[in-house]
Amino acid sequence: PPMAPVTRKLVQIGRVAMVNYGPETGKLVTIINVIDGTRVLVDGPRSITGISRQSFPIKRLSLTSIVINITRDASTTQLEKRWKEQDIMTKWKASGWAKKQEIRAKRAGLSD
Repeated sequence: PPMAPVTRKLVQIGRVAMVNYGPETGKLVTIINVIDGTRVLVDGPRSITGISRQSFPIKRLSLTSIVINITRDASTTQLEKRWKEQDIMTKWKASGWAKKQEIRAKRAGLSD
């Protein structure tokens, strides 16, 4: 039988990821530069996601399928412009992952 195509999410510049550990858990970030095999430079941008530019271990990020067309070390203003142009938050909210997160949060808020 023919092999199914492999779809992998690569750590790449412009990849949108979600923080999966620490005080920023659940927030989206954009990979701006790859520092080495274990760390990346990310930026929210802060005005949209609440995370400012910082170094982050790859282990603490869950990669999404969303990729933004930006250059390496893009400025925060360029990044904000691209987020708005490409309507990234709408794409994210339309994803199954975001919908599941929303349902989980709603259930956690319920009581008997």
